[in-house]
Amino acid sequence: MSAQVMQICENALNLSPYERIEIIENLFFSLEKQNKRNRIDNLWAEEAENRLSAYENGNMETIAAEDVFKKINLLK
Repeated sequence: MSAQVMQICENALNLSPYERIEIIENLFFSLEKQNKRNRIDNLWAEEAENRLSAYENGNMETIAAEDVFKKINLLK
């Protein structure tokens, strides 16, 4: 490992976990030839829009948050 890479890693370890995740994501996606990050972000945005439309049109069954939390034992 070069001195420059070692210095970058040392500096990165002083960042918050969230900032380190951002760096990891950026480095990982920089290796992808087709820029999969934009594709994934677009797919998530499309899915969110589809779900919102389905909800607004009454085509999606909803569950109260309280019921969901009870189901996973967060509320008693």
